[in-house]
Amino acid sequence: MSTLIKPIPTPAPGTQIEWKLDHPYNARHLLIVIALLALLLFTGHRTEMDRMIAMSAQAVGNLLGLSEDSQVVRGLSRVGESMWPPAIAEKEELSRLPHIERDKLPWFSSIEVQENVHQTLNAETLQMESKVERAEFLVKPYGYIWTVFVKMIETVEIALWGTILSVLLSIPLAYFAARNYTPNRFTYNGARSMISLLRSAPELIVALFLVLAYGFGPIAGVLALGLHAAGFLGKFYAEDIENADRKPQEALEAIGAGKLKTLWYGVIPQVLPQYVAYTLYILDRNVRMATVIGLVGAGGIGQELKGRFDMFQYGHVATILIAIFIVVCLLDQFSARVRSRLI
Repeated sequence: MSTLIKPIPTPAPGTQIEWKLDHPYNARHLLIVIALLALLLFTGHRTEMDRMIAMSAQAVGNLLGLSEDSQVVRGLSRVGESMWPPAIAEKEELSRLPHIERDKLPWFSSIEVQENVHQTLNAETLQMESKVERAEFLVKPYGYIWTVFVKMIETVEIALWGTILSVLLSIPLAYFAARNYTPNRFTYNGARSMISLLRSAPELIVALFLVLAYGFGPIAGVLALGLHAAGFLGKFYAEDIENADRKPQEALEAIGAGKLKTLWYGVIPQVLPQYVAYTLYILDRNVRMATVIGLVGAGGIGQELKGRFDMFQYGHVATILIAIFIVVCLLDQFSARVRSRLI
């Protein structure tokens, strides 16, 4: 069996071949780029990006010995010096502990006497006199580490329950927000609108209102984190359902499987690793955000952080920041191990 092979057409001898390719960019693209650069320069000046660059360059020059002074270096140095060393011990004035028994102190605790010298005006001689005041303190050498540990446990619990709540809320939202599984356009638009509403409200703002409703404590924190994260997970879950491979679903539909069975056996096995990755990311994010919403009274380590910061106790602030860093690193290692087993 022979096949006919057509010869490749070639130009006649002496014919000049000229290649002409259209330019990928034209004057319109150039005008768009110039307009974007002008907009960035305008907004950059309004947000003081030029001042930030100048001050950062001055700070680098100061560190390299090229400039004499830098506001940035001076400010960071002052904060760094006040935060070191991190606070480990905890001191409480003995007069504020009426039920303490001197012969039955807590483990590793001791009583210290602190003398403070005050200058007072003598009403008779009208002279300033030094007056020594003595106060007794109960000192717990590792007491503040325990306080931070308990607060961090509460923060992780708030983040965990906020994540659980977000998963429970996002599952029905994802089903109705998936175009290929939602019953009708009304449920699709309603679910998508709810997802957008939950995502548009920052956790801190939601926590402010929930603190007014539920009072100070972890309830407001759990609800604030759960509602906001449900918007993100609902969007991610729905998009993965829409993008799942159609072949397993078509096979199940061909043998008479309904929507729920098709979703359970034809979609969930495909998207489960992504779902786990999304959920672990939300958990990691909620741990960090739980420290922020605590600033408005929603429980956790954030309340302790704000109180110490307001009292200028930067050594205690340093201890809290170190604890947050350790917890986030441990959670990242845990997430990486879980993902490696599933993906």
